[in-house]
Amino acid sequence: MTWILTKESDIMEWNRLADKPIVEKTMAALRNQGMEPYFCENAEEANSKIRSLIPNGAEIMNMSSTTLDMLGISKEIQESGNSVKKKLGSMDRKTQGNEMQKLGAAPEWAIGSVHAVTEKGEVMIVSQSGSQLPAYAYGSNHVIWVVGTQKIVKNLDDGFKRIYEHCLPLESERARKVYGVPSSSVNKILIVNKETKPGRIMVIFVNQVLGF
Repeated sequence: MTWILTKESDIMEWNRLADKPIVEKTMAALRNQGMEPYFCENAEEANSKIRSLIPNGAEIMNMSSTTLDMLGISKEIQESGNSVKKKLGSMDRKTQGNEMQKLGAAPEWAIGSVHAVTEKGEVMIVSQSGSQLPAYAYGSNHVIWVVGTQKIVKNLDDGFKRIYEHCLPLESERARKVYGVPSSSVNKILIVNKETKPGRIMVIFVNQVLGF
């Protein structure tokens, strides 16, 4: 099935930033679910917060993320000496495939974004390959998600609607431009309802439209 946004108003609606009371409600729900939320007014504050959370010299894997690209975090991590993705890029998948999978599944720190967060504190992440999901679900000791507040939704139903009606068409458009493929697809979805290790997952909300 092909999902196409035909109206600019649809994009504008999904890009509407959440009101402050909704953000506060969502942050309280995340905290209650064992995750540590933060709020930043803009990209500059978000960059500072990210740097303050990650220790110098820590091993870090930046997952594919339009949000991180917009913030300049992807480039900064890639150019550092502690980038797992940079190390993976220097390895041979034919001869080191298993080692690469293990390294990508359990980096010390994982940073990326998500596709929706419900007001009840449920986090939804979509992937075509699933490569980033093991680290998010369990493998990494520390996970940071940077999330524009436009991604806050009422419930899981609205989260799925956002994924299929908004995220998928935009990701398909990006994939066509970057990889020359016909479209992207929703192959795997991770829903995090609760984190049993307090503080392991950190969610940085930014009062700015970031990613999709």
